[in-house]
Amino acid sequence: MRAIVADRRETGLRYNDCLPSVTVVVPTLHCGENLRQCVDSLLAQTWQELVIVVVDNSGEGKAHALLPDSPRLRVLENPGNAGFGAAVNRGFREFSADYLATINDDATAAENWVESLVEALESDPAAGMAASKVVLAGTEQLDSAGMNIARDGSSRQRGHLEPERFHNEPCEVLLPSGSAAIYKRAMLEQTGLFEEDFFLYCEDTDLGLRGRWAGWRCLYVPRARAAHRYSASAGVASPLKAWLVERNRLRLVVRNFPLSMICSSFIWAAARYFWHAVDLVFGHGKAAEFRRREGGAWRLPWLVLKAHLDLVRHLPRLLAQRRSLRRACRIPARQFRALLKRFSMPVRRVASW
Repeated sequence: MRAIVADRRETGLRYNDCLPSVTVVVPTLHCGENLRQCVDSLLAQTWQELVIVVVDNSGEGKAHALLPDSPRLRVLENPGNAGFGAAVNRGFREFSADYLATINDDATAAENWVESLVEALESDPAAGMAASKVVLAGTEQLDSAGMNIARDGSSRQRGHLEPERFHNEPCEVLLPSGSAAIYKRAMLEQTGLFEEDFFLYCEDTDLGLRGRWAGWRCLYVPRARAAHRYSASAGVASPLKAWLVERNRLRLVVRNFPLSMICSSFIWAAARYFWHAVDLVFGHGKAAEFRRREGGAWRLPWLVLKAHLDLVRHLPRLLAQRRSLRRACRIPARQFRALLKRFSMPVRRVASW
Protein backbone atom coordinates (compact mmCIF):
# COMPACT_ATOMS: atom_id res chain seq x y z
CA MET A 1 0.00 0.00 0.00
CA ARG A 2 1.46 3.36 -0.98
CA ALA A 3 2.15 5.81 1.79
CA ILE A 4 0.95 9.40 1.87
CA VAL A 5 2.81 12.31 3.39
CA ALA A 6 0.76 15.04 5.04
CA ASP A 7 1.76 18.69 5.31
CA ARG A 8 -0.68 20.87 7.29
CA ARG A 9 -0.55 24.47 6.09
CA GLU A 10 -2.91 27.41 6.00
CA THR A 11 -4.41 26.10 2.79
CA GLY A 12 -5.32 22.79 4.43
CA LEU A 13 -4.05 19.24 4.23
CA ARG A 14 -1.77 18.56 1.25
CA TYR A 15 -0.27 15.32 0.04
CA ASN A 16 2.51 14.36 -2.29
CA ASP A 17 1.78 13.13 -5.80
CA CYS A 18 1.51 9.48 -4.72
CA LEU A 19 -2.09 9.42 -3.51
CA PRO A 20 -3.86 6.11 -2.90
CA SER A 21 -6.75 5.67 -5.30
CA VAL A 22 -10.32 5.25 -4.07
CA THR A 23 -13.40 3.79 -5.73
CA VAL A 24 -16.69 4.80 -4.12
CA VAL A 25 -19.56 2.53 -5.15
CA VAL A 26 -23.16 3.67 -4.80
CA PRO A 27 -25.75 0.94 -5.47
CA THR A 28 -29.17 2.33 -6.35
CA LEU A 29 -32.60 0.96 -7.12
CA HIS A 30 -35.01 3.89 -7.16
CA CYS A 31 -32.66 6.45 -8.76
CA GLY A 32 -34.46 9.41 -7.26
CA GLU A 33 -33.60 12.72 -5.63
CA ASN A 34 -31.76 10.98 -2.79
CA LEU A 35 -29.28 9.53 -5.29
CA ARG A 36 -28.67 12.90 -6.93
CA GLN A 37 -27.89 14.48 -3.55
CA CYS A 38 -25.62 11.57 -2.66
CA VAL A 39 -23.63 11.92 -5.89
CA ASP A 40 -23.42 15.69 -5.53
CA SER A 41 -21.82 15.22 -2.11
CA LEU A 42 -19.30 12.77 -3.58
CA LEU A 43 -18.42 15.08 -6.45
CA ALA A 44 -17.57 17.72 -3.84
CA GLN A 45 -15.03 15.50 -2.06
CA THR A 46 -11.61 16.96 -1.32
CA TRP A 47 -9.86 13.69 -2.22
CA GLN A 48 -8.58 13.84 -5.80
CA GLU A 49 -7.76 10.20 -6.63
CA LEU A 50 -11.43 9.28 -6.63
CA VAL A 51 -13.80 7.47 -8.97
CA ILE A 52 -17.52 7.44 -8.14
CA VAL A 53 -19.32 4.40 -9.52
CA VAL A 54 -23.11 4.38 -9.47
CA VAL A 55 -24.50 0.90 -10.08
CA ASP A 56 -28.09 1.15 -11.32
CA ASN A 57 -30.17 -1.83 -10.20
CA SER A 58 -33.43 -0.41 -11.55
CA GLY A 59 -33.20 -2.36 -14.83
CA GLU A 60 -34.48 0.75 -16.60
CA GLY A 61 -31.36 2.89 -16.90
CA LYS A 62 -32.82 5.65 -14.74
CA ALA A 63 -29.53 6.86 -13.29
CA HIS A 64 -28.09 8.14 -16.58
CA ALA A 65 -30.91 10.63 -17.02
CA LEU A 66 -30.66 11.85 -13.44
CA LEU A 67 -26.94 12.34 -12.90
CA PRO A 68 -24.57 15.03 -14.22
CA ASP A 69 -21.64 14.44 -16.55
CA SER A 70 -18.34 14.35 -14.70
CA PRO A 71 -14.92 12.80 -15.33
CA ARG A 72 -15.10 11.45 -11.77
CA LEU A 73 -18.43 9.68 -12.30
CA ARG A 74 -19.21 6.32 -13.92
CA VAL A 75 -22.61 4.65 -14.23
CA LEU A 76 -23.03 0.89 -14.59
CA GLU A 77 -26.41 -0.66 -15.39
CA ASN A 78 -27.68 -4.04 -14.25
CA PRO A 79 -30.61 -5.69 -16.06
CA GLY A 80 -32.46 -6.00 -12.74
CA ASN A 81 -32.03 -5.68 -9.00
CA ALA A 82 -28.83 -7.61 -8.29
CA GLY A 83 -28.77 -6.58 -4.63
CA PHE A 84 -26.33 -4.50 -2.60
CA GLY A 85 -23.37 -6.89 -2.54
CA ALA A 86 -23.42 -7.79 -6.23
CA ALA A 87 -23.72 -4.12 -7.20
CA VAL A 88 -20.77 -3.08 -5.03
CA ASN A 89 -18.68 -6.00 -6.24
CA ARG A 90 -19.29 -5.16 -9.88
CA GLY A 91 -18.35 -1.53 -9.34
CA PHE A 92 -15.10 -2.41 -7.61
CA ARG A 93 -14.12 -5.13 -10.08
CA GLU A 94 -14.53 -2.79 -13.03
CA PHE A 95 -12.87 0.19 -11.32
CA SER A 96 -10.40 -1.33 -8.89
CA ALA A 97 -8.38 0.91 -6.58
CA ASP A 98 -6.29 0.91 -3.40
CA TYR A 99 -9.49 1.44 -1.40
CA LEU A 100 -13.14 0.51 -1.82
CA ALA A 101 -15.66 2.85 -0.20
CA THR A 102 -19.38 2.20 -0.06
CA ILE A 103 -22.22 4.58 0.63
CA ASN A 104 -25.99 4.17 0.41
CA ASP A 105 -27.85 6.15 -2.21
CA ASP A 106 -29.96 7.64 0.61
CA ALA A 107 -26.89 9.10 2.35
CA THR A 108 -24.77 12.20 1.80
CA ALA A 109 -21.12 12.61 2.77
CA ALA A 110 -19.26 15.59 4.20
CA GLU A 111 -16.66 16.93 1.77
CA ASN A 112 -13.75 15.49 3.81
CA TRP A 113 -15.38 12.04 4.17
CA VAL A 114 -13.05 10.13 1.85
CA GLU A 115 -9.97 12.09 2.90
CA SER A 116 -10.60 11.40 6.60
CA LEU A 117 -11.13 7.68 6.08
CA VAL A 118 -8.06 7.21 3.89
CA GLU A 119 -5.86 9.25 6.22
CA ALA A 120 -6.93 7.09 9.19
CA LEU A 121 -6.25 3.80 7.44
CA GLU A 122 -2.95 4.93 5.96
CA SER A 123 -1.76 5.76 9.48
CA ASP A 124 -2.53 2.23 10.79
CA PRO A 125 -1.12 -0.69 8.75
CA ALA A 126 -3.04 -3.20 10.91
CA ALA A 127 -6.42 -1.64 10.08
CA GLY A 128 -8.20 -2.98 7.02
CA MET A 129 -11.50 -1.12 7.26
CA ALA A 130 -12.99 1.99 8.79
CA ALA A 131 -16.41 3.14 9.97
CA SER A 132 -17.84 6.62 9.51
CA LYS A 133 -19.89 8.69 11.90
CA VAL A 134 -23.31 8.26 10.33
CA VAL A 135 -26.04 10.56 11.62
CA LEU A 136 -29.75 10.36 10.93
CA ALA A 137 -30.45 12.99 8.30
CA GLY A 138 -31.98 16.18 9.66
CA THR A 139 -31.18 15.32 13.29
CA GLU A 140 -28.30 15.38 15.76
CA GLN A 141 -28.80 11.68 16.51
CA LEU A 142 -26.51 8.90 15.41
CA ASP A 143 -27.43 6.19 13.00
CA SER A 144 -24.15 4.37 13.57
CA ALA A 145 -20.64 4.74 14.92
CA GLY A 146 -19.56 1.32 13.73
CA MET A 147 -21.35 -1.96 14.39
CA ASN A 148 -21.79 -4.29 17.37
CA ILE A 149 -23.03 -7.87 17.39
CA ALA A 150 -25.24 -9.98 19.67
CA ARG A 151 -24.58 -13.60 20.58
CA ASP A 152 -27.29 -14.79 18.20
CA GLY A 153 -25.47 -13.12 15.27
CA SER A 154 -27.72 -10.05 15.07
CA SER A 155 -25.68 -6.95 14.27
CA ARG A 156 -26.82 -3.46 15.14
CA GLN A 157 -25.46 0.05 14.87
CA ARG A 158 -23.23 1.20 17.69
CA GLY A 159 -24.65 4.35 19.28
CA HIS A 160 -27.93 4.20 17.33
CA LEU A 161 -30.28 7.07 18.31
CA GLU A 162 -27.76 8.49 20.80
CA PRO A 163 -26.69 12.15 20.49
CA GLU A 164 -23.86 12.34 17.99
CA ARG A 165 -21.71 14.35 20.43
CA PHE A 166 -21.30 11.15 22.49
CA HIS A 167 -19.12 9.57 19.81
CA ASN A 168 -16.52 12.14 18.84
CA GLU A 169 -13.37 10.17 19.73
CA PRO A 170 -11.55 7.87 17.29
CA CYS A 171 -11.38 4.28 18.50
CA GLU A 172 -11.43 0.66 17.41
CA VAL A 173 -14.83 -0.87 16.61
CA LEU A 174 -15.85 -4.34 15.49
CA LEU A 175 -16.72 -3.47 11.89
CA PRO A 176 -18.27 -0.70 9.77
CA SER A 177 -21.81 -0.22 8.56
CA GLY A 178 -21.90 -0.55 4.78
CA SER A 179 -24.05 2.57 4.61
CA ALA A 180 -20.78 4.58 4.74
CA ALA A 181 -17.60 2.51 4.96
CA ILE A 182 -14.16 2.00 3.46
CA TYR A 183 -12.01 -1.12 3.00
CA LYS A 184 -8.37 -1.63 2.04
CA ARG A 185 -7.81 -3.55 -1.15
CA ALA A 186 -5.15 -5.59 0.70
CA MET A 187 -7.83 -6.86 3.07
CA LEU A 188 -10.28 -7.63 0.29
CA GLU A 189 -7.64 -9.65 -1.54
CA GLN A 190 -7.55 -11.93 1.52
CA THR A 191 -11.24 -12.05 2.39
CA GLY A 192 -12.99 -11.64 -0.95
CA LEU A 193 -15.69 -9.06 -1.61
CA PHE A 194 -19.29 -8.90 -0.37
CA GLU A 195 -21.28 -12.14 -0.27
CA GLU A 196 -23.74 -11.71 -3.14
CA ASP A 197 -26.17 -14.42 -1.97
CA PHE A 198 -27.18 -12.19 0.96
CA PHE A 199 -28.80 -9.80 -1.56
CA LEU A 200 -29.54 -7.13 1.06
CA TYR A 201 -28.69 -6.71 4.77
CA CYS A 202 -25.92 -8.26 6.89
CA GLU A 203 -23.42 -8.49 4.03
CA ASP A 204 -21.39 -5.70 5.66
CA THR A 205 -21.32 -7.70 8.91
CA ASP A 206 -20.29 -10.83 7.04
CA LEU A 207 -17.43 -9.03 5.28
CA GLY A 208 -16.34 -7.31 8.48
CA LEU A 209 -16.19 -10.59 10.39
CA ARG A 210 -14.17 -12.19 7.60
CA GLY A 211 -11.77 -9.27 7.85
CA ARG A 212 -11.52 -9.83 11.59
CA TRP A 213 -10.79 -13.53 11.10
CA ALA A 214 -7.99 -12.47 8.72
CA GLY A 215 -6.46 -10.38 11.51
CA TRP A 216 -7.45 -6.87 10.37
CA ARG A 217 -8.66 -4.15 12.75
CA CYS A 218 -11.49 -1.67 12.16
CA LEU A 219 -11.23 2.02 13.01
CA TYR A 220 -14.00 4.46 13.87
CA VAL A 221 -13.31 7.84 12.25
CA PRO A 222 -15.67 10.51 13.62
CA ARG A 223 -14.29 13.17 11.26
CA ALA A 224 -15.72 11.15 8.37
CA ARG A 225 -19.34 12.23 8.71
CA ALA A 226 -22.30 11.10 6.60
CA ALA A 227 -26.04 11.72 6.90
CA HIS A 228 -28.34 8.77 6.25
CA ARG A 229 -32.07 8.52 5.62
CA TYR A 230 -32.44 5.21 7.46
CA SER A 231 -34.11 2.31 5.55
CA ALA A 232 -35.44 4.58 2.82
CA SER A 233 -34.91 1.75 0.32
CA ALA A 234 -36.61 -1.31 1.87
CA GLY A 235 -38.74 0.36 4.53
CA VAL A 236 -38.64 0.30 8.34
CA ALA A 237 -39.92 -2.94 9.90
CA SER A 238 -41.17 -4.23 6.53
CA PRO A 239 -41.78 -7.92 5.76
CA LEU A 240 -38.96 -7.83 3.18
CA LYS A 241 -36.51 -6.45 5.70
CA ALA A 242 -37.61 -8.84 8.47
CA TRP A 243 -37.20 -11.86 6.18
CA LEU A 244 -33.83 -10.87 4.74
CA VAL A 245 -32.33 -9.87 8.09
CA GLU A 246 -33.34 -13.15 9.77
CA ARG A 247 -32.30 -15.31 6.82
CA ASN A 248 -28.95 -13.59 6.49
CA ARG A 249 -28.32 -13.64 10.24
CA LEU A 250 -28.48 -17.43 10.15
CA ARG A 251 -26.23 -17.61 7.09
CA LEU A 252 -23.73 -15.28 8.74
CA VAL A 253 -23.61 -17.40 11.91
CA VAL A 254 -22.88 -20.61 9.99
CA ARG A 255 -20.26 -18.94 7.82
CA ASN A 256 -18.43 -16.99 10.51
CA PHE A 257 -19.09 -18.07 14.11
CA PRO A 258 -16.85 -20.53 15.96
CA LEU A 259 -18.56 -23.91 16.32
CA SER A 260 -19.37 -23.49 20.01
CA MET A 261 -21.01 -20.14 19.33
CA ILE A 262 -23.12 -21.55 16.49
CA CYS A 263 -24.78 -23.95 18.93
CA SER A 264 -25.41 -21.30 21.58
CA SER A 265 -26.63 -18.77 18.99
CA PHE A 266 -29.94 -20.65 18.69
CA ILE A 267 -30.50 -20.30 22.45
CA TRP A 268 -29.75 -16.60 22.31
CA ALA A 269 -32.07 -16.25 19.31
CA ALA A 270 -34.85 -17.92 21.30
CA ALA A 271 -34.29 -15.33 24.04
CA ARG A 272 -34.60 -12.56 21.46
CA TYR A 273 -37.86 -14.03 20.14
CA PHE A 274 -39.15 -14.05 23.72
CA TRP A 275 -38.37 -10.36 24.13
CA HIS A 276 -39.98 -9.62 20.79
CA ALA A 277 -43.15 -11.29 22.12
CA VAL A 278 -42.98 -9.27 25.35
CA ASP A 279 -42.55 -6.03 23.43
CA LEU A 280 -45.43 -6.99 21.17
CA VAL A 281 -47.74 -7.34 24.18
CA PHE A 282 -46.71 -3.96 25.58
CA GLY A 283 -46.55 -2.17 22.22
CA HIS A 284 -42.79 -1.55 22.12
CA GLY A 285 -39.91 -2.49 19.86
CA LYS A 286 -39.68 -3.67 16.27
CA ALA A 287 -42.34 -6.36 16.61
CA ALA A 288 -44.91 -3.79 17.70
CA GLU A 289 -43.79 -1.44 14.94
CA PHE A 290 -44.24 -4.27 12.43
CA ARG A 291 -47.78 -4.88 13.70
CA ARG A 292 -48.68 -1.21 13.38
CA ARG A 293 -47.27 -0.91 9.87
CA GLU A 294 -48.41 -4.25 8.47
CA GLY A 295 -51.72 -4.62 10.27
CA GLY A 296 -50.76 -7.68 12.31
CA ALA A 297 -47.85 -9.63 13.75
CA TRP A 298 -48.99 -13.10 12.68
CA ARG A 299 -46.53 -13.04 9.76
CA LEU A 300 -43.47 -12.75 12.02
CA PRO A 301 -43.44 -16.39 13.23
CA TRP A 302 -43.82 -17.52 9.62
CA LEU A 303 -40.86 -15.35 8.51
CA VAL A 304 -38.73 -16.86 11.29
CA LEU A 305 -39.76 -20.40 10.32
CA LYS A 306 -39.13 -19.62 6.66
CA ALA A 307 -35.63 -18.37 7.48
CA HIS A 308 -34.78 -21.57 9.36
CA LEU A 309 -36.17 -23.74 6.56
CA ASP A 310 -33.98 -21.80 4.16
CA LEU A 311 -31.00 -22.52 6.42
CA VAL A 312 -31.67 -26.25 6.34
CA ARG A 313 -32.05 -26.18 2.57
CA HIS A 314 -28.76 -24.35 1.99
CA LEU A 315 -26.76 -25.84 4.87
CA PRO A 316 -24.43 -28.01 2.73
CA ARG A 317 -23.47 -25.02 0.59
CA LEU A 318 -22.98 -22.80 3.66
CA LEU A 319 -20.76 -25.39 5.33
CA ALA A 320 -18.67 -25.60 2.15
CA GLN A 321 -18.34 -21.81 2.20
CA ARG A 322 -17.33 -21.98 5.86
CA ARG A 323 -14.51 -24.41 5.10
CA SER A 324 -13.32 -22.21 2.26
CA LEU A 325 -13.40 -19.06 4.38
CA ARG A 326 -11.40 -20.69 7.16
CA ARG A 327 -8.40 -20.82 4.84
CA ALA A 328 -8.08 -17.03 5.12
CA CYS A 329 -8.10 -17.09 8.95
CA ARG A 330 -5.08 -15.61 10.69
CA ILE A 331 -6.30 -15.62 14.31
CA PRO A 332 -7.36 -18.55 16.55
CA ALA A 333 -11.01 -19.18 17.41
CA ARG A 334 -10.48 -18.17 21.06
CA GLN A 335 -9.23 -14.75 19.97
CA PHE A 336 -12.22 -14.34 17.66
CA ARG A 337 -14.61 -15.30 20.48
CA ALA A 338 -12.96 -12.72 22.73
CA LEU A 339 -13.36 -10.12 19.99
CA LEU A 340 -17.09 -10.82 19.65
CA LYS A 341 -17.49 -10.68 23.42
CA ARG A 342 -15.68 -7.35 23.56
CA PHE A 343 -18.08 -5.80 21.03
CA SER A 344 -21.22 -7.70 22.02
CA MET A 345 -24.63 -6.23 22.72
CA PRO A 346 -27.57 -7.82 24.62
CA VAL A 347 -30.27 -9.60 22.62
CA ARG A 348 -32.77 -7.64 24.69
CA ARG A 349 -31.50 -4.46 23.10
CA VAL A 350 -31.65 -6.00 19.63
CA ALA A 351 -35.34 -6.79 20.17
CA SER A 352 -36.08 -3.23 21.30
CA TRP A 353 -34.71 -1.81 18.02
